[in-house]
Amino acid sequence: MTLLNALLTEHIQSQVAFALKEDIGSGDITAQLIPDDQEITATVISREPAVLCGQAWVNEVFSQLGNQVTLSWHNNEGDMLESNKPFLTINGHARTILTGERTALNFLQSLSYTATVTNQYSQIVANTQLTILDTRKTIPGMRRAQKYAVAIGGGKNHRMGLYDAFLIKENHIMAAGSIANAVSMAKNIAPGKTIEVETENLEEVSMAVAAGADIIMLDNFSYEDMSKAVTDFKGQVKFEASGNMDKDRLLLVAETGVDYVSIGALTKHIQAIDLSLRVSQE
Repeated sequence: MTLLNALLTEHIQSQVAFALKEDIGSGDITAQLIPDDQEITATVISREPAVLCGQAWVNEVFSQLGNQVTLSWHNNEGDMLESNKPFLTINGHARTILTGERTALNFLQSLSYTATVTNQYSQIVANTQLTILDTRKTIPGMRRAQKYAVAIGGGKNHRMGLYDAFLIKENHIMAAGSIANAVSMAKNIAPGKTIEVETENLEEVSMAVAAGADIIMLDNFSYEDMSKAVTDFKGQVKFEASGNMDKDRLLLVAETGVDYVSIGALTKHIQAIDLSLRVSQE
């Protein structure tokens, strides 16, 4: 499974270059303890079940370090990894492998975590109409990478940033004077862009629908009010539920008939997958 495109590939190159510079600086002094002609074999395992995500970042790490190693992937991007079973073998220049190890694993364990958690959420609602969305609550500098991981895990991407869709919130509405004014201005500023309006009650939902919003965000609504909003305006607009969403609530939210649920925890509550690189001398 791959969702890589030219833009993301270019981003990976610059992101890896920055990460390597951050780690190596003026040079890996510890790697100099190893003879320059030494060759080794390293295997990478996950100590827990996880969705594999981040192969392109790992490949780029060793490419930028001089292509002095061979990477053999035993699983594909998006596969579920088994605990303690090797999914990557690296052969070649010892110094290169040990210099790139931490940067490569940092990307791999973080992106695999997001993909794994997204997969867990997606499996819960697999037999419903509900779609799992991410948010802009991402680690600075990791937006595209994390949203890629969400997609690998089975979720869908919300807007990438502030430029590709409108999300009109309370402060925007206050500044514009009303929901109707805000939506009207949005249509004039960027015709054709998706317009989503955050609402806090059913009255605001009615206003947003009347104004011509494409998506209505139901922020911290009760299940009863979610259901009523969907029933009253079914077919006229899409609905997104938001606010303290967790695995226990997903099926109840799905039963209300909303189309989407956005979950910030996919990209902001990161607990790295436990990966291990083991070396054997050739």
